[in-house]
Amino acid sequence: MNRRVLVVDDEPMLRNLLSRLLRMEGYDVLEAADGAAALDVVASEAPDLVLLDVMMPVRDGIDVLGDVRKISEVPVILVSALSGEADRVLGLKAGADDYVVKPFSAAELSARIESVLRRAPRPAAVGPTSAPARRLVFEGLVVDLQTREVTVGGQAVEMTAREFDLLAFLAGSPRQVFTREQLLQQVWESSSNWQSDATITEHVRRLRKKIEEDPDHPRWIVTVRGVGYRFEG
Repeated sequence: MNRRVLVVDDEPMLRNLLSRLLRMEGYDVLEAADGAAALDVVASEAPDLVLLDVMMPVRDGIDVLGDVRKISEVPVILVSALSGEADRVLGLKAGADDYVVKPFSAAELSARIESVLRRAPRPAAVGPTSAPARRLVFEGLVVDLQTREVTVGGQAVEMTAREFDLLAFLAGSPRQVFTREQLLQQVWESSSNWQSDATITEHVRRLRKKIEEDPDHPRWIVTVRGVGYRFEG
């Protein structure tokens, strides 16, 4: 079955252009002209990815993304003419998986969509041949790689797909230091040529808020100044 992409844009010409490009790439395309319609489609059709314009009237894309995150962890790529770092960070903080700046080429958009979809979780195989659950167990922290569940002190912690991927990657190699560029490559399958390394900084911040007793003095995810991050096993 082809992956389904929801295109959300209030401009019919641009929405139609993006839809044609995506269909040429082999995707099934859903469309929405505003935030309300987009939320209805996400809830009823469960697309594999949302391509969401930021600069829309009535409700902008950041506002819509906040409501999407209340009902779904579907990967979302924000599309905007705003190229400043503050704008990108705002989008990532709101829960976006990537941020594309207009104007962009069809090749760049396709590569970004493929990268995000590669990292999106797929249903695990079930049945007698399924592999046993794999769990990373630390003092008070458990990361279940099979069920994609995290518990801290026995309490379940909700995470986005990307937050889990980042935590699982770091926790899988305790004490090893990774640069932001390495994390972009290994977790996002991207690079600083395609994506700002502020993505890593923001996701680490969000992870610390969820798993650390004191996010300002982290126990698990430690900053190695001038280099990157490591997980203290």
